[in-house]
Amino acid sequence: MDPIEAFGALDLRVGRVVRAEPNPKARTPAFCLWIDFGPLGELATSAQLTARYRPGTLVGRLVVAAVNLGSKRVAGFRSDVLVLGVADAEGKTVLLGVDDDVPPGGRIH
Repeated sequence: MDPIEAFGALDLRVGRVVRAEPNPKARTPAFCLWIDFGPLGELATSAQLTARYRPGTLVGRLVVAAVNLGSKRVAGFRSDVLVLGVADAEGKTVLLGVDDDVPPGGRIH
């Protein structure tokens, strides 16, 4: 598969976090997130973001996620999407986001 086809196969979307709470069953501290992806509906994930974020700072935030990787169970929680981030100099995950308010569900291109 050439690089353009590979990128096209990955469905990256913008979503708005509508709920965030600690995942009590996670071995490594994590949050359960419920994210509104507009026409795709509300999807959930477990994300290891506790080093930089608190639940209240995540709610309302626009995030970028891969939405077509399938669902799996993470520490007893159904994870439908993979929220994208990058490690800072201390190895803490910083979420990828967008600069302006855009509708949830918008595809990254």
